[in-house]
Amino acid sequence: MFQLENKYFLYAFTLIPVFVLVYWAVSRWRKNAIKRLGDRIVVERLFPDLSPAKRVCKFILYTIAYILLLIGIINPQVGTKLEEVKRKGADLMICLDVSNSMNAEDIVPSRIEKAKQALSKLIDKLDGDRIGLIVFGGQAYVQLPITTDYAAAKLFLSSINTGMVPTQGTAIGSAISLAVESFGKDEGKNKAIVVITDGENHEDDAIEATKIAVEKNIQVHTIGMGSANGAPIPVYKKGGQEGYRKDKDGNTVITKLNESMLQQIASEGSGVYVRATSADVGLKNILNAIADLEKKEFESKMFSDYEDRFQWFIAFAFFVLVIEALFTERKSKLYQRLNLFGDKHEK
Repeated sequence: MFQLENKYFLYAFTLIPVFVLVYWAVSRWRKNAIKRLGDRIVVERLFPDLSPAKRVCKFILYTIAYILLLIGIINPQVGTKLEEVKRKGADLMICLDVSNSMNAEDIVPSRIEKAKQALSKLIDKLDGDRIGLIVFGGQAYVQLPITTDYAAAKLFLSSINTGMVPTQGTAIGSAISLAVESFGKDEGKNKAIVVITDGENHEDDAIEATKIAVEKNIQVHTIGMGSANGAPIPVYKKGGQEGYRKDKDGNTVITKLNESMLQQIASEGSGVYVRATSADVGLKNILNAIADLEKKEFESKMFSDYEDRFQWFIAFAFFVLVIEALFTERKSKLYQRLNLFGDKHEK
């Protein structure tokens, strides 16, 4: 396992292009200053020992030292001791709608992006609970099996987009059924499903799937993404928006939140329904419902001891700085003797 102790210092890498730009500007100023003194060849012969190439090398060495020092400050750490620990928590499966209608922008910045932002915050608030991710459109797929690795959950969450499911549609029932299967055969009232969608179910019987989940002591909560008035569905090609989705008659398709469907699913699933807005997705109510679940004890493996690696990078940085200190801007005597690239003086 690998981690960075001081991640906020990563922003310091953005200074490197600034250093390069400043060095380039100073070099241009130096060349212009030489031109103002007179003919470049004549001026260079007044300072025969100076080497522009060595000046560049010194800047490169400074930059390498800066990068190594930054990595040392960030302090990469490697996990060396893996232990089995016992945790108590609930099992949570997130079913996220990735159909094209989730690109609608009646919730800012869009339904799908707002849902991802909310899920990221939900993961941050989990403590000992296990979480899994399912994405669905016309079909449902397990994106992340149930786990306590919250870092992995965030990584998989960041990769989710509306183009990842080949079959379009909104198969809420299939997503709930797949979530039920993903819990395995463990008994207990410690499981919950959270369905995040605009509710436009076109594929299957979501209510029947919810009833089956309840029979297995699994709560089903729903979060509605969208508005009653609806919004057009943007069409993206080559990274840019190219109008809105249209039907076969050329009319712009308006996607609306099917609130009654999601309320019915939550009611049948002994869960909570929350309607999301641009300001609040309503996670507090969902988290309160999860907190009321029975907590099951389970074992998981985690790294309990990490070794620092900063000393290697700091040592290399000082080594590079020592080389830079010994590296003068003057041409070497051997170079002057050979004079392979210089012009012979005319007599």
